Amino acid sequence: MKVTIIGAGIGGLTTAALMAAKGHEVTVFEKNECVGGKMNQVTESGFTFDTGPSLLTLPHLLEQVFEVCGADINDYIQLKKLTPICRYWYPDGTRFDSYDDLPITQEEIRKIAPEDEQAYLSFLAYSKNLYDKTADAFIYNPLYDLKDLKELDLISFFGIDAFSTVHKRIDQFFKSDYLRQFFKRFTTYNGSSPYQAPATLNVIPHVELTLGGYYVDGGMYTIARSLFTLAKKLGAQFHFNKKIDRIHVEKGKARSVISGNATYQSDIVVANSDATETIVYMMEPGKVSTAKKRKTAAIEPSCSGFVLLLGLDTSYSELKHHNIFFSNDYRLEFQQIFDEKTMPEDPTIYIANTSFSNAEHAPEGGSNLFILINAPYLSEQVNWDTEKDVYRKKIIRLLEDKGLSGLSSHIKFQKVITPRDFYDLYASNKGSIYGTSSNDKFSAFVRPRNKSRQFDNLYFVGGSTHPGGGIPLVIQSAFNAVKLIDRYE
Repeated sequence: MKVTIIGAGIGGLTTAALMAAKGHEVTVFEKNECVGGKMNQVTESGFTFDTGPSLLTLPHLLEQVFEVCGADINDYIQLKKLTPICRYWYPDGTRFDSYDDLPITQEEIRKIAPEDEQAYLSFLAYSKNLYDKTADAFIYNPLYDLKDLKELDLISFFGIDAFSTVHKRIDQFFKSDYLRQFFKRFTTYNGSSPYQAPATLNVIPHVELTLGGYYVDGGMYTIARSLFTLAKKLGAQFHFNKKIDRIHVEKGKARSVISGNATYQSDIVVANSDATETIVYMMEPGKVSTAKKRKTAAIEPSCSGFVLLLGLDTSYSELKHHNIFFSNDYRLEFQQIFDEKTMPEDPTIYIANTSFSNAEHAPEGGSNLFILINAPYLSEQVNWDTEKDVYRKKIIRLLEDKGLSGLSSHIKFQKVITPRDFYDLYASNKGSIYGTSSNDKFSAFVRPRNKSRQFDNLYFVGGSTHPGGGIPLVIQSAFNAVKLIDRYE
């Protein structure tokens, strides 16, 4: 079969490799000049920055892609465990290092919250229980047909804690404000608010703290580059700087894709483009009802991000590979991002300092800082033409106040990426960076499925579809799509 894939993000690359391994004729169209989508890389003035995901969890899914395609992941990718996983900085100067080695983490907890050492262990057990109940039922299940729903265990469904919020459940477990803020942080991994998202998302700490968080030697972009190499070896063809404008539909089937004046026939179309953007703007006029477009457009995207890349001629010994500087008022921060749709006045600041692990990512004696602040998705509340430089200066000043003394005087390279840039570059719904929001107790059931219910041979992969955003879930979306293709085509 002729398989056309729109977009060479992680979902599109994985699908390309899996379908090519099955012997299909695969063609991938990418609107930008390179693969990876939001997992990308900037190289400038001797500095190398990953500009997308900075942590890999559930690596068995990535390993499975290579295995299914008859390859050994170790020939492409070397995974690194980081020690510590992350360093957390609290407003009062307290520091907390998180490890996947439980006894060492317990020692850290005794320093900052001895009253919650047992609660920490109890919470990890609760988080593991959530994983056990959600993994097969929701994450690894396409949830498309009645047969998929029959696999759901009703008892498990009512045991996934969907009727409380992350915030409420964590506050019930812990007395310490330090650990409360620490565990509420994990909800942002998929761009949601701990004050709105269902407590089901408390599964994320188990995935990182118990199953392990990894870095890829050489940079996270190695994942995209390796999947690209794998797909090409299997025969997939790639066309860059080729934006797909329309999906042509005839008799209920996606028959071809259109780019400019060129038409490309296809038996199957897989959209790694944002599902909302695809349905609302890319489908041939008149083929999708106004009501369907309105319903799709109403899907809440995840938050976006304000990214600042700083290449420095110095390094800060206090910084580890992953670092988080917490805000003073966490609730207010999320209220401003998700309710008021404005940039937080006092933001939590994440810094990935990959030169800590890969010295070649910065000139000798220097460092590369990827700085991310959660931002609202695009709205009229923020004008990025005027806000961009103002907020850049604000973040540098805040980091200097938090201990990175003289930061502004050591900057040799800098680049800003705003929510507007995320939309322009990747056509993600309102500039979101994690796909669809999880700020709803039934979010697992309302995400766009990996197969269109309206068009027989149109499929969806990526963070805007089931099961969600983040590297492992995006890879799983590709497995889901291929499973459904095998079922229906």
